Amino acid sequence: RDDKLQSTKKQLEPVKEKLQADKRSTEKYDEKVDEWKNKVEQAEKKYKQIQEQLEGITQQVQELQPKCAELKAKAQECNSLLKSCEVRLTVHRCRTNLRDLEKDKTQLSSRIKDLTLSISQTTGAESQARAERMAQIQAEQENLNLHISTLGQQIDMFQHARNCVKEEQGKMRMEYDGLKKSIDTNKRKLQTMKSSRSNRLQRFGEHMPALLSAIEKANSKGHFRHKPRGPLGYLIGLKDPELALAVEICIKHLLMAFTCDNYEDEKVLKGLMTNVYKSGQRPTIITSQFLHHFILFRAVNHPQYPSVLQALDIEDPVVANCLIDQKNIESILLIKNRTEARRIMQGKNPPANCIQAFSKDGDQIFTNRNYTCDQTRPNYLSGDVEEEIRHLQRELENQAGQEARFQQQMRKLDEDIKHNEGLLRKVLLEQRTTKLQFELTDIENVEEPQSEDLRPLEEELQEIVTKISFKRAEYEEAKTKMANLKADYDRADQEYKQHKENISTITEEADSVKDELSKTDQEVTKCKHHKKHYDDKRSAHLRNIHTLEAQLKNKEEDLAVSVAKASEICPERLEVRRTAKSIDSEINRLKVKITTQQEQQGDREEIVRQYHEALESYKNMSQQMRSLNSFIRSLDNVMNYRLQVYADLRKFLSARCKYYFNSMLAQRGYSGSMTFDHKNETLTISVRSFRLFASASSLYSERDAPRDWHCLLGS
Repeated sequence: RDDKLQSTKKQLEPVKEKLQADKRSTEKYDEKVDEWKNKVEQAEKKYKQIQEQLEGITQQVQELQPKCAELKAKAQECNSLLKSCEVRLTVHRCRTNLRDLEKDKTQLSSRIKDLTLSISQTTGAESQARAERMAQIQAEQENLNLHISTLGQQIDMFQHARNCVKEEQGKMRMEYDGLKKSIDTNKRKLQTMKSSRSNRLQRFGEHMPALLSAIEKANSKGHFRHKPRGPLGYLIGLKDPELALAVEICIKHLLMAFTCDNYEDEKVLKGLMTNVYKSGQRPTIITSQFLHHFILFRAVNHPQYPSVLQALDIEDPVVANCLIDQKNIESILLIKNRTEARRIMQGKNPPANCIQAFSKDGDQIFTNRNYTCDQTRPNYLSGDVEEEIRHLQRELENQAGQEARFQQQMRKLDEDIKHNEGLLRKVLLEQRTTKLQFELTDIENVEEPQSEDLRPLEEELQEIVTKISFKRAEYEEAKTKMANLKADYDRADQEYKQHKENISTITEEADSVKDELSKTDQEVTKCKHHKKHYDDKRSAHLRNIHTLEAQLKNKEEDLAVSVAKASEICPERLEVRRTAKSIDSEINRLKVKITTQQEQQGDREEIVRQYHEALESYKNMSQQMRSLNSFIRSLDNVMNYRLQVYADLRKFLSARCKYYFNSMLAQRGYSGSMTFDHKNETLTISVRSFRLFASASSLYSERDAPRDWHCLLGS
């Protein structure tokens, strides 16, 4: 009975120790829960502040938009007024008319002077003929002035028409260049699709098969510690082909990327890419330690719609972990209908652990905003190659028709420009010819003065003076009005551009705030996940403590009952260390052993004698072992000392080699360095001058280094 009590006590001790340890560790769980609770509150507070900041920026942009539209309309109105005034009030035409009137005034004054002299010398008949000739000249002058004014208006009209056509031609040429680029891109895509009929790798670029072949060769030669994976888009498959565009928009540039386990492998892969990709953009390289099992920190689990990770068929865990680390594909939902996606993501209770969603058309939906996709078809993940080829062929046919229409319209615009320029040259030539004829007529009239009365010429001179005053006033007024309109337009345009720039600045700030808001949202989710994790662990820990307390209480009750029963049987308590069952087993075993030994070995004295002999032999062997162990320790000390001396000698020899090497380079006008790697048995030498750089790397054995380094320096 006492043995049973002792056994029960031994069972109680571990339970008590475990219970005390668990109670002490409860404080740590409480600290962790409080710590993550504070982090959740801080993250939520920060999220709320950023959200309020974003709402303020959005409201500010919305308030600025109407004023921006108003300023734009005002600038356009000022520009229209300026253009219309350029047509109606041509300062150049007024200046030309004023110059012509001044010239007419000079010529008419000269003619009056000549006529005055001529009248005094000629008869009445000659005066009458000259008067008739002057009347004819006056009529011709009026007609010519009217014709010149009409030609000036035609010149302005043709110049304006030519400028408008050239502006339209510039816009059309830009559109045509964009169409040509799109056609070239689609032709390359079509060629890639046709090549991918027999080799799917061709979708990822014409150089991709050569790159993968180079990677295989380098891996077979042992240049990689772990073979790189890629392109990632080639190593994944789709369970639902309708989601190809959504997955492609989600993963984006990672479809062409490679992943490496370490930076040494990354250097080797970069060298291979340099050899294969002589020009153009190279695939991205992601360096992260390879893990051959999935690591899911927080995955979304929706009963109706899959995540990107669930929608993909990925055989290699390394590829899956890379996409999880880079794009969080376990936390992104794929919802085919965009309306349904907005309802789920932007409702009151969005899915837990879901950071965003994509529709089958590639639209990106967050909890507070949406982004529409410009791409219409997948380039890398589509399953039906023939359908993609047919689609590209149809698109190229449509673009060819658009190109033909563009060319036809551009030819028509070229013809219009040539026609307007021809008319403009013709009018300019006619204007110059008319002015020359007018000047020639004036000269002839001056050379052949008419014998007419001077009064009409004086009246005409007075009229020209009046016209000059009127034209000068009109010229100054037009010039002032044009300057005012130009200033108004410049001021309105500057104000509009400044306002637009302010809106762009605020929009850029809003984009950065949106990114920060998204990161803060992820941080809140992460903190909530950690807090829930430690809450669950603390609850499980408390349940474990309650279980241990119940077990301890039951065992203490059993112990009390056993003590009471034992006291009834034996009032005096005996302390033993072994159980009764083990003692009985030991007694029976010893009895059997004694009987067996007596039957097998026989005489006791002979056995005692053999025992003493064996004991003496054992003592001698023990003494020899101690001596040998002492000798081995002495040898170890000697060898350690020799190794230390050898290391010091090797270090001093390396220092001496470096000194001699630097001294020799200094004498020859060079500089350089010598690096000994005794562990890998390598020697690296580099020599530098102002124009040249030379380096040498060699393997050496430590036992050959003292006599071979001079040869390496010589080479």
